[in-house]
Amino acid sequence: MGNRLSKIYTRTGDDGTTGLASGTRINKDSARMEAIGTVDELNSYIGLLASHPVPEDIHKLLIVIQHDLFDIGGELAMPDYTVIMPDHIKTLERKLDQFNKDLPPLKEFILPGGSIKTATCHVARSICRRSERCCITLHRAENLRSEVLQYLNRLSDLLFVIARVLADGDEVFWNRSNNGD
Repeated sequence: MGNRLSKIYTRTGDDGTTGLASGTRINKDSARMEAIGTVDELNSYIGLLASHPVPEDIHKLLIVIQHDLFDIGGELAMPDYTVIMPDHIKTLERKLDQFNKDLPPLKEFILPGGSIKTATCHVARSICRRSERCCITLHRAENLRSEVLQYLNRLSDLLFVIARVLADGDEVFWNRSNNGD
């Protein structure tokens, strides 16, 4: 395989545009680029989470998710390119059920935090929600494939459950009567 990036800077983006894989140039602040950038940010946070000491099954899943997110970025950069399929979503659902089955039921909201790895997972979850919102904005303008939207929706749920698993019973619950005293 040849080099994908032989030159890192091209100066072609100095005018505020960037190139899609098709060669089409679009504004860097377009809805498509916002979606691509936010999915990339999410992928970076998943990588940060995977760098923490997490259980091996979670680590392996996070790496699979990173590849899926890279594929979603590809779909966003090449509108006729299709990678994310219903099986990807079913895999997330199976993992959600698997990790959630032994967790105690929630009776109150959980505050993002706890350990560094749990907090990192919550940050990834919130970026995932933003990624989903960005993709919905793009979908309204350009009819994005539903599998991409479904994948991000399930992933945010899965990240919430993974954060609960990583907290290992040491979750911080919201106290609605807490007035700071």
